[in-house]
Amino acid sequence: MNINTILFDLDGTLIDTNELIIASFTHTIKQYANRSYSRGEILEFIGPPLRESLQTVNPEKVEEMIATYREHNVANHDRYVTAYEGVVDTIKSLKSQGYRLGIVTTKMRHTVQMGLDLTGLDGLFETVVTLDDVQHAKPHPEPIIKALKDLGGNPSETLMVGDNTHDVEAGKNAGTLTAGVAWTVKGRHVLDELNPDYMLEKMNDLLEIVGG
Repeated sequence: MNINTILFDLDGTLIDTNELIIASFTHTIKQYANRSYSRGEILEFIGPPLRESLQTVNPEKVEEMIATYREHNVANHDRYVTAYEGVVDTIKSLKSQGYRLGIVTTKMRHTVQMGLDLTGLDGLFETVVTLDDVQHAKPHPEPIIKALKDLGGNPSETLMVGDNTHDVEAGKNAGTLTAGVAWTVKGRHVLDELNPDYMLEKMNDLLEIVGG
């Protein structure tokens, strides 16, 4: 199998933002919801676009909630966020071997850039497709198609790597190969059910997959 292009989700795949996201949702929900939410319920909000998740909490106060969430998220970002083990070295190795690399995320560009700067990943990807760049978020194929257009990539020679069902579904919808990551906060069984082509136990498993 000839893979020459690799696309990555960002949060939960390359960088660990889970506790930041949970803290930001908890902070926001406390102010706007008419009941408390369990950690399990909040985990369901990880992956989809922010607006989509908050719509279910209090549809009349979505704009206010988004502002509250983002303010907390930005203020606490650097305290929580780190790259997962082996990520930076693996990405640098893939880049040095000539693979075309991109990020496809449901986050807005400003917070994406904060994460890349903080973790030393900035400048390693030839394209970064954010929520600001598309009409439809994952699992719609549009963000992946846009990234492939930017990279001159072919879906059949592309691997989409992510920690969420949206990532695997978007890859399948766009016709790419797919890889789940076993460190997903939702539990790998959630991804196993979608039958991705690969399951990464650690990020540097990628070197073996593309090398093999």
